[in-house]
Amino acid sequence: HCNFEFDLCGWKQDENDDFDWNLRTGSTTKIGIAPATDHTLQEPSGHYIFIKSSFLQLPGQKARISSPLLSRRNKNCKVCGGLALILFYYHMYGDHIGSLIVYQKTTTKHENILLNLTGSQGNFWKQKSLILAGDEDFQVVFEGIAGRGPKDGIALDDLTFSREC
Repeated sequence: HCNFEFDLCGWKQDENDDFDWNLRTGSTTKIGIAPATDHTLQEPSGHYIFIKSSFLQLPGQKARISSPLLSRRNKNCKVCGGLALILFYYHMYGDHIGSLIVYQKTTTKHENILLNLTGSQGNFWKQKSLILAGDEDFQVVFEGIAGRGPKDGIALDDLTFSREC
């Protein structure tokens, strides 16, 4: 489980992308650009990770962050025929927002798209759970793609790997 209150919890920025996910608090954002609070504490002092479209990023540029490697030999990843879940909260808001794509990436670098959201999803936190299937060790990758507006942003919080069926 990662709520970003202290650090990135072993999640790593991709070195080959265009820009990075930033650790933020609601108290450091301007109204309308990012969530006013995190999801965990629902306080302006709470932390989450965030990307925003700006004049520094061109539309279509990508920010990627990857989970630690998860082993299928770990008993926590062997539930209901090899299925596991990732649960997370996201906030995507703005008139010209880009996209959020979630991948399951194997150690052989194969990337399977689990979720592809484009456009504003509302000015509030939404929960999503995704099935993680297969027999290979893997990572989960969150990719944010910059949109066209300087006041658009994508935030993530409370990323949890679960043993639910």
